[in-house]
Amino acid sequence: MKRRAFIHSSIAAPAYLAVESRGESEAGAPSAGKRSALIKNGMIAEMPLEKVLERYRYDLFEDFLPFMDRHVIDHELGGFMCNTDRDGNNLTQDKSSWYEGRGIWVYSTLYNQFEPKDEYLEVAKKSVDFILKTEPKNSNECWPRQISREGEPLSTPCDDIYGDIFIAEGFAEYAEASGDKAYREKAIQILEKCVGIYDQPDYLPDIGRTYLGREARPFPGARIIGHWMVFIRLCTQLLRRQADSKIEALADRCIDAILNHHFNPEFDLINELINHDLTRPENEYAQLVYTGHALETLWMVMDEAVRRRDKDLFQRAADSFKRHYLVAHDDVYGGVFRNLQNVNENIWSLDKVLWAQEEVLIGSLLIIEHLGEQWAHDIFSEMHQYVYDHYPLEKHGLPLWIFSADRKVTFEEKATRVEHFHHPRHLMMNIQALERIRDRNGRVSDVFA
Repeated sequence: MKRRAFIHSSIAAPAYLAVESRGESEAGAPSAGKRSALIKNGMIAEMPLEKVLERYRYDLFEDFLPFMDRHVIDHELGGFMCNTDRDGNNLTQDKSSWYEGRGIWVYSTLYNQFEPKDEYLEVAKKSVDFILKTEPKNSNECWPRQISREGEPLSTPCDDIYGDIFIAEGFAEYAEASGDKAYREKAIQILEKCVGIYDQPDYLPDIGRTYLGREARPFPGARIIGHWMVFIRLCTQLLRRQADSKIEALADRCIDAILNHHFNPEFDLINELINHDLTRPENEYAQLVYTGHALETLWMVMDEAVRRRDKDLFQRAADSFKRHYLVAHDDVYGGVFRNLQNVNENIWSLDKVLWAQEEVLIGSLLIIEHLGEQWAHDIFSEMHQYVYDHYPLEKHGLPLWIFSADRKVTFEEKATRVEHFHHPRHLMMNIQALERIRDRNGRVSDVFA
């Protein structure tokens, strides 16, 4: 039987995993409707759960972070020199507003949610101080994408909002780490600025080559899943720490756009780009489904549903997550493709980026944790094996993981960038999820009880 057919059928769990549709009331008697998943013998992904945790911890604390410390972090001037090869050589010492915001988030999260080490906070603080040197003077402009090692802009203000939202995400987490709530307010100000820019009908980031792999007509004012994605993620993190009616309203707006407007019932898939008024376009972008973003966005909607304790929202996003995984899955070589350029013609970008695989691991583990669905166990097990078979560079005598490759994930000796956001985020989030599952003795969470 094909693996995808197996996932579709949701047949009985194998011996090492048993998902039981039973529940217990407070008095201990079975209660209808409550689902309790048991991971028998402490196994997940065909391995002892503690072994999976050991893998994740090694990859975060023994592989990724030491390399960052030695080769990527600019301990003198602050920030991250991500244009670094696998031997630790800085190909350039230039920095990026995108990568500064992402790095601030990673090291602030390590401090807040793992261990309050002074060195984590110091790395985040120096990057904060560095990126503030190039803050736009014009309130309607975004940070320049490229910045010199010393903090001089090397490019004009960005034509998209991604970098600024990553900076805002970093500032929001740094506010908690530093205890300086002014950074939370600054994060909110940046978020509001970016929403204002995005809402302009002539907003025009350079998207054609990114999505279609070729020059394509400009799409002024397009609504973009990747933008709702970064908005909803920041909203969830802000709201977990402090209620705010305006941010709650923005989160509602994001969810509505993602699930009710970008969702295309003809395909049962989420279009990456639609018109400014949220109607479906009639141009070459009408057939575009950027499956990597869809999978990433849907686990973020699920996480927001956890925050809200909204089971219906979680289930809807989980069902769509499964659908996108099945469509994006490479039945020949495994893993998922990130970009369906044309649905009806079945034209795909055939590269296999690490981040898309890791979004599947985050999302499927979220579903295991909160719903206990057998199909999510199957997806997590298959993807976990695939990723560890193909991406870690240890078998080649090198640190870190491959972050971008061809369809077969062919090893290449040279690399030009260290991926310092999606990879550690995946490791951190899944360490936390696995620890929660372990501490509940394998039972589904009571978030939706």
